[in-house]
Amino acid sequence: MDNPCRWIHFLSIIVGFLSFFSCESSSSDDAVSRLKAYLRIDTSHPNPNYGPVTEFLVSQATELGLQVQKLEIVKEKPIVLITWAGLNTSLTSLLLNSHTDVVPAEELKWKYDPLLAFEDGKGNIYGRGAQDMKSVGVQYLEAIRVLKSSGYQPTRSVHLSYVPDEEIGGEEGMAKLVSSSEFQQLNVGICLDEGLACAEDYYRVFFGERSVWKLVIKAVGAPGHGSKLYDGCAMENLRESLTRIYEYRKSQFLMLQEGSKAEGEVVAINNVFLRAGTPIPSGFVMNLQPSEAEAGFDVRVPPLVDIADLETEIRTKWAPTSRNLTYTLTRLQPQPSDGLRLPTSADDMYPWWDLLQVAVQKVGGKLGAPMIRPSATDSRYIRNVNIPAFGFSPISNTPSLLHDHDEFLNAKEYLKGIKVYSEIIKAFSSHVDITDS
Repeated sequence: MDNPCRWIHFLSIIVGFLSFFSCESSSSDDAVSRLKAYLRIDTSHPNPNYGPVTEFLVSQATELGLQVQKLEIVKEKPIVLITWAGLNTSLTSLLLNSHTDVVPAEELKWKYDPLLAFEDGKGNIYGRGAQDMKSVGVQYLEAIRVLKSSGYQPTRSVHLSYVPDEEIGGEEGMAKLVSSSEFQQLNVGICLDEGLACAEDYYRVFFGERSVWKLVIKAVGAPGHGSKLYDGCAMENLRESLTRIYEYRKSQFLMLQEGSKAEGEVVAINNVFLRAGTPIPSGFVMNLQPSEAEAGFDVRVPPLVDIADLETEIRTKWAPTSRNLTYTLTRLQPQPSDGLRLPTSADDMYPWWDLLQVAVQKVGGKLGAPMIRPSATDSRYIRNVNIPAFGFSPISNTPSLLHDHDEFLNAKEYLKGIKVYSEIIKAFSSHVDITDS
């Protein structure tokens, strides 16, 4: 007859395994539930309500026993700073940044309500911000939850910043934060911010990004009857300007098509508005040539482009005064000095980059080649104060749908991202062999 003690021991092992997997499942379900709760808070423009999202973040930080402070540098646009204090506060800290606002969604063009955080049978969670970037903001907190439960204590302090208004330029969000005394006290040595989803089996990572310029060219000329042919009218002057701009655009686009440069390495210039003519209630006056005409352009400038050369191109070829053209050029962020325009190093010899690669590999992930991001994020404000920053969202095998209809993130991909960030936080916050200057 079998020894009953042996059976009891065997059953206790089985119960232990079942209990372990039950706890794991419960923990995962809770993490997904917290993501859904965050997605259901409406912070979409043009009227984001930051009150509820601030309450959510403060409650999560408090539950985790983290230090938290609310800054309202701009009225009704709160910034939430969360701190996990390190054992050696003399070392520079790790900053994990996330924006709390999202772009508006056209509800009728979505499969599911973009504020419902609906999870379909495949585990895809639909919601505005699922990729950009509420998921990452929650992953920071969930990764800390995992590390604290394991007993881990960081050597470097870890700070989380949740800022408003990134989607409309960040001037009243991250730009205000980096200029504040509170930010100086954080003593940041490295920052991680948003990346982009990747449809392939790897993670995209960005070590720099293109600057945002807004260019408006205005042409003037003598008005005249619509039947007359003469040189130097406003529309003719503007047309010549457009021709030269599109020749330049074609040269940049050709490099992209040929594969000699990536999207983030070429100057992008796109005509976003044209304005001319004399309006009337039924349309425009059709027999009057206008005395003024304007065109507006969205220009994206890679960090290593010679700014002086590009400005000369604008002044002498696109909008020369000899053709009665003037222009206004607005940069949506301060222009850093030459020393600060360089992107963050992504060389294998650079410690932060090496730590990032190794941490991702530990959970079975891999990074693609480091890239210049085509669009702008809050990272530019960080780099402009000479702090290195990587743009990284742990989202692979997922179509990039930021600002698109049916934005979603699969629950399994989200949970894997928590593991990724757990390793990253551990690697960055425990490393002390980097010179802190």
